[in-house]
Amino acid sequence: MWVIHPNDKTTVMLSALYEGVGHVRIDQSCGCHKLGRLLQHIPQDERVMLLGHGSDKGRFSRKDDSRDVFDRLMVFHPHACHLRRHGGNLVAVWCHADLFARPEGLRGLFSRMIVTEMSEALLYNIATTQGELDRENMKLAQRLRALLDENVLLQTSLRGWRNWTMPMRR
Repeated sequence: MWVIHPNDKTTVMLSALYEGVGHVRIDQSCGCHKLGRLLQHIPQDERVMLLGHGSDKGRFSRKDDSRDVFDRLMVFHPHACHLRRHGGNLVAVWCHADLFARPEGLRGLFSRMIVTEMSEALLYNIATTQGELDRENMKLAQRLRALLDENVLLQTSLRGWRNWTMPMRR
C-alpha cells in the first residue's frame, strides 16, 4: 500500500488507517514531478491512500507544519491519470476529495467535508470543542480502518458513486 500523507498535526489521527500494515509513506518532502513519477510506477493493484487537507482542486501540503497556511497542492490534476490506473483501489480522505475525484474520473472511497479544526467548525457553524473534534475524528479513522481491514469493496460505478463518499459530519 502507498500512503501520501504529509506531516500535519491536525490530521495525525489518519495514520490509524495505515499503522501496522505494510506501506510506503510519502510526505511533503516529495515534489510534484517526483510524485508523478512515483505514481506512474506504483503497480495497478496496489492501494493508494491520499490523506490530509485539501479542496476540490486536490490535496494540500505545506513545508512548515508550525504555520497554518498551506503553500501548495501536492496531489492535483496532473496526477489524476496515474491515479485512474488504480481503478477503485483509491482511498482519499481530505475535505472535498469527492469534488476532486468526480471530474477527474477517479473511483474508490472519497470523503466529503471533514471538520478537523476549530476554524472549520466555526466556518460551518458547528458548536463543538477541540477535544470533541479530536475524539470524533479518531473514531472516524478507526471505523474506516476497520472497514478497510475487512476488505470492503471500494470500486463502484460512477452512477453509484455518491454512496461511497463519507458525509459531512454535523
